[in-house]
Amino acid sequence: MRPWTQVPPQQGRRFVITGSNGGLGLETARILGSRGAEIVLACRSREKAEAAARRVPGHDKGRVEVRQVDVSDLDSVRSFARALLADGRPVDVLVNNAGVLGVPHAVTPEGVEMHFATNYLGHFLLTRLLLPALTDRVVIVSSREHRSGRIDLDDLGWQRRPYRPFQAYGDSKLAGLLFMRELDRRLRADGSPVRAVAAHPGASATAITSGSGHPVVTAVGHYGQRLVGMPAWRGALCTVYAATMDVEGGAYVGPHGRTELWGWPAPARMSRRAEDEVLARALWERSVALTGG
Repeated sequence: MRPWTQVPPQQGRRFVITGSNGGLGLETARILGSRGAEIVLACRSREKAEAAARRVPGHDKGRVEVRQVDVSDLDSVRSFARALLADGRPVDVLVNNAGVLGVPHAVTPEGVEMHFATNYLGHFLLTRLLLPALTDRVVIVSSREHRSGRIDLDDLGWQRRPYRPFQAYGDSKLAGLLFMRELDRRLRADGSPVRAVAAHPGASATAITSGSGHPVVTAVGHYGQRLVGMPAWRGALCTVYAATMDVEGGAYVGPHGRTELWGWPAPARMSRRAEDEVLARALWERSVALTGG
């Protein structure tokens, strides 16, 4: 397959990217910034985001902005969205990228486990709050591991089941794809010009396991991905493709290789569960209840 690196010019387009102080999020911002985009780095750590902003093309021209948000904290998401909407400027693309992997068991005040809260529920709320300002699309960053997902809507806090962090991660990534598909169905039904799409980076060298709290898990994630994975910028190209190219709503983009671990952006394969419309609607209603309507 011919390598895809020809990102269209993005002058005048504004992108909000969560979790963009490092890894895939930062590389996504760097690629888009190099094509003239305006970037909002939406990050939990303002200090890290300020340092990252200096690495994004266009920061010296005022095209890169830092705003603080912790997507695992719904109050933080609400505050972020209020402030962003208050400036009255449209957002062309929202990239829901922030994520955690392999973290110790923890439960939010809403009673949901931390992978689910960070990778999915905070982005669910953020997307719904920002919809009035969105002009083009929402991009959900998912994972091949969504195929292992088994969402238990009656035990989102893993209170009854033995906690398995990598299963919880897969569940959260499945939730993101279900959300994307249901959101796109609802947008089309409303006649909205906004579309919802998703992407996954295959095996990309990032520091996503750094919050695991377990030295072995962190080391395997850190060194293993560097040995067998693509550079982060290559993985980020799938997100950029989904964010900038003329793909249909509901599309899913990933590396073109046979196992989708490596390669250039191409249509990716979803699991049957990710296409389950009944589960998607049930998850949507449960998420509305958890986020306060």
